[in-house]
Amino acid sequence: MEIYKVDGRQIHAGRSWVDSAGTRHPKTWSAQWSAEERKAKGITTVVLQPFPDDRLYMSSHNDDGSVASTPRALDGEHGVKAALIAEVKSQQGALLALTDWQIIRKADNSKAIDAKVNSWRTAIRVKGDSSETAISNAADTAALATLLNAGTLFDWPEIDD
Repeated sequence: MEIYKVDGRQIHAGRSWVDSAGTRHPKTWSAQWSAEERKAKGITTVVLQPFPDDRLYMSSHNDDGSVASTPRALDGEHGVKAALIAEVKSQQGALLALTDWQIIRKADNSKAIDAKVNSWRTAIRVKGDSSETAISNAADTAALATLLNAGTLFDWPEIDD
């Protein structure tokens, strides 16, 4: 993504702006002016670098478009680990809810639970436990980033048809 700056302040494509001499420039400047015309008016283009994973870092852009990031707190009630574990539990609960009707039916009238469903529910619980353990055991932000980038934390087993 690109932004435009003039005299140290940001101007927006598609909006008029006033330069330091008090001249108002039209909202069509970004579409009509060439790169040379923009440069002559003192407009610079800043390419904004992408932010790292916002679950792990608080980030902002520096004046040159580079990123300044601070790792979020890992531990505690509102830490990254607690949020990721809550996400695992939420996804696990949603998946198990798909077949809860079979559990209820068994409790209500002793109708057997399909063996594939039973195996799948067990696999979902095992996967949830292993994801929670991996999150809890992550030593630092880099270790959590590795887990997230691997794509295995939320790679749930599928039910066999």
